[in-house]
Amino acid sequence: MKNTVKRMLLGLCGVFFIAQTAAQEVKYKCMLQMSNYDGLEAYVVVSLIDAKGNYEKTLYMMGPDKQWYNGFKEWNKKLAKKKENLNGITGASIAAGDRSITTFTLDEKKFNSGYKLRFESAVEDGSNHIQDVEIPLNTDDITQKAEGKGYIRYVKLNKVQ
Repeated sequence: MKNTVKRMLLGLCGVFFIAQTAAQEVKYKCMLQMSNYDGLEAYVVVSLIDAKGNYEKTLYMMGPDKQWYNGFKEWNKKLAKKKENLNGITGASIAAGDRSITTFTLDEKKFNSGYKLRFESAVEDGSNHIQDVEIPLNTDDITQKAEGKGYIRYVKLNKVQ
């Protein structure tokens, strides 16, 4: 009888832990609008940046060819050190004037603690914009339209219900 009660309690604790973990991750739909620049398709990398300005995690990469990743000097240094697996978080590069919609998951524990999302853009034979768009990871700013400074015209995030 005691073993049965222990197993039930352990099972309930496990269900509670799984529910807590799932509740901490939230999906956001990201709409990215490119400006009308001259040149080839852009590569865009979306990264999670910690409160000290360090790269923590790559959320998405628009651009499938690894040979061009070295165009992102700061991000590529981090990638070389950390050996991040980009499988499943890469997509097509994006042309001038085009729009891209993608979805990624964010950890709610990172909100309101100095973290931000960084959108870095680069075009072959063009410049690299390390901080093309930066969005503070807080509940007030995450869904605000953010204007770009380089190849990106703007970014808009919406929470997926």
